[in-house]
Amino acid sequence: MKLAGQIRSVIGKHFLVIYCDAAQLPQLYADVVDCHQKPVGKLVEVFGNIRKPCATVYCKNTTEDRLQGEKLYTK
Repeated sequence: MKLAGQIRSVIGKHFLVIYCDAAQLPQLYADVVDCHQKPVGKLVEVFGNIRKPCATVYCKNTTEDRLQGEKLYTK
């Protein structure tokens, strides 16, 4: 597993915004999982500053059980 980033904010019921490491940007449309390797969603967009990029993760299920600061990973 490779670190995708930390949750910055939850938007609505299906989107998460995460901070990414600029040196290890995750691939677009990669499957995103939590620390227990449970599926979270797909990474659909990378945006923001070059030094501190952000990414958007689309979740099929609701995001109510996700907390700000939680680390997410890609397979």
